[in-house]
Amino acid sequence: MSQNRLLQLFQFYKEDPNDPFTIYAIATELRISEPQKAMEYYEKLLSEHERYVGTYYHAASLYAELGQPDKAEQTYKKGMLISRQEGNMHAFAELQQAYNKFAGLDYEDE
Repeated sequence: MSQNRLLQLFQFYKEDPNDPFTIYAIATELRISEPQKAMEYYEKLLSEHERYVGTYYHAASLYAELGQPDKAEQTYKKGMLISRQEGNMHAFAELQQAYNKFAGLDYEDE
């Protein structure tokens, strides 16, 4: 992760805290190094910009990685619903495929 890139994104965020793309970019930059912090930004998108379809795939998979399968499942399902409503069938197909793979996992044995 480029520290300069992250600083630039935070500057954009400061200038326009309601731009979903900036929030999404910050979450994506933080995902590897600070997953909990990244989740805060994904959750901001989920609550304040629920039509920003790109969030659902990444937020759901991060919930799963963080050991929150119920939230992951809810997020995948809501993302499929909204992407269908938005007519974004590419996003819908990606979410459905990811959800099916996720649903096949057995968290009980971990």
